[in-house]
Amino acid sequence: MGGVIDILLSLSIPTLVIIHMVVAPYTKVEESFNIQATHDILAYGTPTKNVYQHLSSHYDHFDFPGAVPRTFLGPVFLAGMSQPLISLVGFHHAQLVVRALLGLINSAALLTFKHNLGRAFGRSTARWYTVLQACQFHILFYASRPLPNMFAFPLTTLAFSYLIPHPDPRKQGVRYKVAIALLTLATAIFRSELAILMVTVTVYGLISPPRISLPQITAPFLGFFAVALLVSVPIDSYFWQKPLWPELWGFYYNAVLGSSSEWGVSPLHYYFTSALPKILTSSLVLLPFALWNPGTAKQARALAVPSLLFVAIYSIQPHKEARFIFYVAPPLTAAAALGAGYVFSRRTKSPFFATVSLAILGSVLVSFAISTVMLGISSLNYPGGEALAAFKDLVASTKDLDIQTAAVHTDVLSCMTGVTLFGQHSNWPLVDNTYKDNTISFTFDKTEDEMTLRNPVFWEKFDYVLAEDPAKPLGPWEVIGVVEGFAGIEILKPGSFATGNADVESAGDRVLGRGTLVKRVRDMVRKTTGGWWIGPRMEPRIHILRKVRGGEARKAVTS
Repeated sequence: MGGVIDILLSLSIPTLVIIHMVVAPYTKVEESFNIQATHDILAYGTPTKNVYQHLSSHYDHFDFPGAVPRTFLGPVFLAGMSQPLISLVGFHHAQLVVRALLGLINSAALLTFKHNLGRAFGRSTARWYTVLQACQFHILFYASRPLPNMFAFPLTTLAFSYLIPHPDPRKQGVRYKVAIALLTLATAIFRSELAILMVTVTVYGLISPPRISLPQITAPFLGFFAVALLVSVPIDSYFWQKPLWPELWGFYYNAVLGSSSEWGVSPLHYYFTSALPKILTSSLVLLPFALWNPGTAKQARALAVPSLLFVAIYSIQPHKEARFIFYVAPPLTAAAALGAGYVFSRRTKSPFFATVSLAILGSVLVSFAISTVMLGISSLNYPGGEALAAFKDLVASTKDLDIQTAAVHTDVLSCMTGVTLFGQHSNWPLVDNTYKDNTISFTFDKTEDEMTLRNPVFWEKFDYVLAEDPAKPLGPWEVIGVVEGFAGIEILKPGSFATGNADVESAGDRVLGRGTLVKRVRDMVRKTTGGWWIGPRMEPRIHILRKVRGGEARKAVTS
């Protein structure tokens, strides 16, 4: 029976990762570079002749390079690993296949961490770790998202798994070297700020028994740093067509210039007072107990102290996001699992431990409920992806539309909230740079230049537009659909009216996407509760516009 429980718990991690991916299948702007780069490698290949001409005319990053150049190593790996499966299931499933592969890689790293945790501290601790990790939203939700952080995450998680004590003390020195090697690769290739984590891990190893020495880890650090450069620099220089080590640029941009502050500044305490509580949920209460309790303090400190020091030092950086510290979730959750296992194993020994055990179980259920609600709400934050899918369905279902090739413009918000090259087409290959679905062919444009967008001639070439502001496209246009997005939580009393759907439909526009699902759920709940509702408030985000041509008597949106 115990083995079955362990198998089911282990399967819960990849299963929940895939569920989160399916519920929220689209991507945001932070993931844009890696998802577009993976698409381009799959779609256009890697030429050996006329390389610059081929790459610059097809690859997205030449037109939209981003604030700093990013490494292509993650996209190259995903494209190479996913290509055989995509050839079997079809290119219209390619984005999900690519994301699922990344999610399963991160799941495998988490399960390796769980295995090493159980070998060192017992089955109970490993089980509690799995339960706590499965109830935390952020890691499961982001595991399949092609962020640079999530390419580094499996390396850091494996590194932490090698830092967990081994039953054979003689192997611990070798395992420490492996951990340093993995952290070096993650730092040099994907996220330069992980150098801080490598320093905190090293310092803790130098002062805590069984102590390591600097000469022990110098060789793996230098060796794998050289390996990282030998892999990253040639590959990234090829794709960017200039000599390049991307993470050096990232370090210079963020640490030297401090330019990341342009994306927002958070207070010094943000990671400890906001980000970590959201990431850890119920583990946050158990972590202090595990660090304080004499029966678990030594093991918990080894797991938690290097991570907390990393977060503390990294807090100096003004621009902060929760994803920047995802790496510490596994070790901090493991430390909390030590505390949970300690209490639960004593639940029959006193009323105190029995009561606390029930409280822990209750917190797990609450944490899982919170995670589920967060998944539902987060899935409403991708109106661009929903609008693109709804647009293609509209065009495919319009029988009287006498058009063979449609030119489509997607605005900034659409591209930031789900429009990707994968989503723009279902069939491959391209014919004359045109995406073809069924009998309609599409060409897509995502021009951002404001001067160009204010030119009426620019808009004459488009048949459809996905736009946040329906008045921005110049000329006669009709709104054929509106996709809503999450705009906060609303509390409705009996007799009050909801915003969102009602406002849109009163204007004669058709609501598409998940806004209609939210409306149905809201109406059903209000019938059951006598008119009360607490839930997502939806507002129009993306308007699907069709050009009004001569002789068409339709409602138009004009500038």
